[in-house]
Amino acid sequence: MNPDLALLHPYPFEKLSKLFANHSAPAGLKPIALSIGEPRHPAPAFAVEALRDGLAGLSTYPSTLGLPVIREAIAEWLCGRFQLHEVNPATQVLPVNGTREALFALAQAVIDRGVSGDKPLVLMPNPFYQIYEGAALLAGAEPYFLSCTEASAFQPDFDAVPESVWQRTQLIYLCTPGNPTGALLSMETLKKLIALSDHYGFIIASDECYSEIYRDEAVPPVGLLQACASLARDDYRNCVVFHSLSKRSNLPGLRSGFVAGDANVMSAFLRYRTYHGSAMPVQHQQVSAKVWRDEAHVRDNRARYNAKFAQVFDILNPVLPLHAPDAGFYFWAKTPGSDEDFARELHAQQAVTVLPGRYLARADEHGHNPGEGYVRMALVASLDECIEAAERIRDFMTR
Repeated sequence: MNPDLALLHPYPFEKLSKLFANHSAPAGLKPIALSIGEPRHPAPAFAVEALRDGLAGLSTYPSTLGLPVIREAIAEWLCGRFQLHEVNPATQVLPVNGTREALFALAQAVIDRGVSGDKPLVLMPNPFYQIYEGAALLAGAEPYFLSCTEASAFQPDFDAVPESVWQRTQLIYLCTPGNPTGALLSMETLKKLIALSDHYGFIIASDECYSEIYRDEAVPPVGLLQACASLARDDYRNCVVFHSLSKRSNLPGLRSGFVAGDANVMSAFLRYRTYHGSAMPVQHQQVSAKVWRDEAHVRDNRARYNAKFAQVFDILNPVLPLHAPDAGFYFWAKTPGSDEDFARELHAQQAVTVLPGRYLARADEHGHNPGEGYVRMALVASLDECIEAAERIRDFMTR
C-alpha cells in the first residue's frame, strides 16, 4: 500500500456521521440537509434533451484532449466572462470530469518530488476544500495552511507568509469565491500573487467553481486569468483556473468542468491525464458545449439563490448573526458555543443538518482551528425547505 494514504484525514461527512451516531432526529420532522454542497435546482431542460439526443456518443472512445466544440465553447465563455484578450482552445483549455478529480490530479502532475532538502510545500486556504490537502499529501508534498479568519475578512494573509515558505512553495491553491466563507480575492491580491509566482516560480491553481453564484449582477467576481490579462500576460504563465457546470448550471451528475491557463502546464497535465484515463464521454462534451454557451439559465440560477439568501438572512439574523457572503451558496455562521455541539443538538432537536466548521479546517501553529465556532449551511434545498430550515434553527436558538 502507498504509505501516504495513512496521512489522509477522514472526510468531513465521515466525521459528521460519527457525531450523529448515538442519536436520531425527531421522527415527526422531515430531515433537511444543509450540510452537503450538492446543487438541487432543476437541470436545464435543454441540457437534458441534448444528453438524450447525444447518446450515440456511447459507441465512441473519447479523447483526453476533448472535442474542438467543447474547447472552443469554453474559450469563448472565458473571454466573454472575464474580459480576456485570447484563450487558445487547442493549447490552453482541457475539459475534465468535474473539477474535484482535476484539482487532485494537478498536484500529481506538477509537484517535483526530487527536490533536495525539505519537502515541497503546497499552500492552501484554511478552512479549505479537502481535496487540496489530499492532493498535496499524495503528491509527496507538505500542506501549508493559510488561516482565513474574521479578522482577515476570511481571506488568507499572504503578507504574513515567511520568505522561507515561499522558497519551498511549488503550488498554491486558491478558492475564490471561497468554500465555505464566500470571500472573494480582489484583483489587487491576485496581481500580488502573480508577482510572487514570477519571483519564486510556483504554480497558482485557482478554484473558481462558485464564480457564477454571486449577489450583485453588476459586479461578478474577478478571476485569476482576468488578473493576468490586466497585466497583458496572455500566456497566463504559471496560472491555471478550474470551472465547473455543477454549481453554475445545476449539473453535478454530468461531471463536467475544465482547466484552463498556461499552455506549458496544460501540456504536462494533458500528458498525465492521457495515462490517467480520465477522458470526458463524447455525449457529455457535446452537451457541455451547449451549456457553456447559454447564460439565461445561469441568471435564473443566481436569482433562485439570492431569494433564498435574502429570506434565510431575515429569519436567522436576529437570533444567529450572519455574515452575508458576496458569492457562493453557503452561510458561514458563527455559533454561540461549540460548532460540534450546535450541529449535534440542532440535528437531534430539529432534524436540520449543518456541517461543523472544524471539520473543514486544520489547527494552525498555535493550535487554533479557524473553523471552530462556525457551521457551514448550504442553501441548496428548495426555497420552501430553506425557509423551513431557517425557522427551525430560529426556534432552536430561542429555546
